[in-house]
Order: sequence, then C-alpha cells, then structure tokens
Amino acid sequence: MPAVASRGHGRGRRTINEINMVPFIDVMLVLLIIFMVTAPLITPSVIDLPSVGKASRQPDQIIQVIVNKNDKLELKTSEQTAPVALGTLAAAIKTAQSGKGDGSGANSAVVISADKSVKYESVVRVMDTLQRAGIQRVGLSVQLVN
Repeated sequence: MPAVASRGHGRGRRTINEINMVPFIDVMLVLLIIFMVTAPLITPSVIDLPSVGKASRQPDQIIQVIVNKNDKLELKTSEQTAPVALGTLAAAIKTAQSGKGDGSGANSAVVISADKSVKYESVVRVMDTLQRAGIQRVGLSVQLVN
C-alpha cells in the first residue's frame, strides 16, 4: 500500500510515488558478503581428459604437402619435390602412396607444412581436398619455439 502524506491544511491527502531503496541495498550488501566469504571455499573442478594411445606402428612413408608464401603447393616425398596444383593434389598423393609398390600406401602419413604468413584458408582448403579424397592420416607440421 502506498504511503500517504497529508499537509496541514488544504487539498487533503496525496500519495508518495517513490520506492524505498534502503532494504534493496541492504539485501545486496548481505549477498555480496556471503559470496565473498564462500568464493575461496569453492574448489575448482578437475577435468578428467581422455587419453589417446600411440599409433601401433610408425608410418612407413611421410608425404609432405608444402604451402608456400604465394599459395603454391609442392609435394615432397622421400625421393623428390615437385610442384602440384590443388586440383591434382589428391591424385598425386594417391600415386605417391602406391608408388613404393610394397603395399605401404595404407600406412603412409600426409603432413601439411605451411609458411606462417600463409592464410589459414589456404591450409583448410588443402585439408578439405585431402579429406574429400579419402586420405586418412593427415597432420600439420609445426615448429616448436623454446
């Protein structure tokens, strides 16, 4: 019920249309103190991350796709390095995988090495091309900095 104020003489009664903020501020200060006291007592949760085992055996052959600064692609195998276009990249990798003749194509890995100034989009385009071609083992080459 709104508070009613009356003046000495005159028009009668009128209502006060103001909200009393003092109880609201008191409640907020009490909640602030409760949170400040209980926050140090809460222990951070521990996340149990899944682990992955090492590969059963190392790849027999590593095929490297090099993305140069000017977005030109090169295919590097243990024998040679040759320029390649994005459209023929998957076929060139499949040929390089089966090129040894000993059936080790299934156990060969493809590593993408890109210059750090190359756009991220170029690397993703190469990865997408390899994925669409059904090439299983694709990784990214990075340089560790101490």
